[in-house]
Amino acid sequence: MFEVTTLSGAATRALLDELDTTPKPGLVDRDGSGAHADLSFSRLHASALALEPVFAKLADVAAGEQPSRELREEIGEIGRQGERAMLRESGGTNTHRGALWALGLLVAAAASTRARDADAIAERAGEFARLPDRFARYGHSHGRIANRRFGARGARGEAAAGFPQVVRVALPALRRGVAPPDVLLRILATLDDTCLLHRGRAALERLDSALLARNASPGGCADVLAAAFFVHAIAG
Repeated sequence: MFEVTTLSGAATRALLDELDTTPKPGLVDRDGSGAHADLSFSRLHASALALEPVFAKLADVAAGEQPSRELREEIGEIGRQGERAMLRESGGTNTHRGALWALGLLVAAAASTRARDADAIAERAGEFARLPDRFARYGHSHGRIANRRFGARGARGEAAAGFPQVVRVALPALRRGVAPPDVLLRILATLDDTCLLHRGRAALERLDSALLARNASPGGCADVLAAAFFVHAIAG
């Protein structure tokens, strides 16, 4: 059984480890802001710390509970509160919306299952993701636009499928001691990253220079990397 502080601390640490991973083509890292003129290392660092209480709330409400629509909606509301806290901390800039979605589900799943098995945690997160949330407002995000245009699964589809990129691609690499930048490249090679698709699939051809030239950012891949850091920390 996980302690609430263990899960919230691991989720926050995962965000900080993802931020610290350098180089990350097109993304904010220790070398610069990548394709994000409105972001910086310090802003993302502060945003990650601001989300720790949100992860703690998610772990607390889901502890030992089975998936249900009521619990899914409670998790969703906590996530929306967390998003508002993130936006206050970042001055209105989206710093961690995708990562909050992925890590929030995984934190709730780990608390719910009380298991230290990566597959069980990912599958439980998928159960939560597949449940409806009548209060959710998805709008016209880049991810939804790319989903319609390219057929990409996106963050919600990845979660509903039980985070296959986390448990089948990123986590095995981390377990073998592959360096985080190289793990990110493996994710880039396999993930339908709707953030990147929205800004230009051709940017993959020459990685960092082309990504910057096209203002393209593989933000979804960074979210998967953070999720993998979290699962690796709690499930080995």
